[in-house]
Amino acid sequence: MAHVHFSAGLRSSFTGGVADLVVEATTVRALIRALDERFPGIGEKLSSGTSVAIDGEIIPDADLEALAPHAEVHFLETLGGG
Repeated sequence: MAHVHFSAGLRSSFTGGVADLVVEATTVRALIRALDERFPGIGEKLSSGTSVAIDGEIIPDADLEALAPHAEVHFLETLGGG
């Protein structure tokens, strides 16, 4: 079961203030699907507008990344601007 943490922006826009929760998933893609079922609309945002950190390491193109049984996953909104 992955322990998932959401950034403040995701909490206010999608999770109704939920900061973290535990979800059963073996890949990041499966995790995003499970989260989208619980918080409709968050899947699209997580797939295209966030970075994913697993156990403290930011993973590029994390969709197929495997999750260890007690993985800690942070979804961080990407910053815009320049």
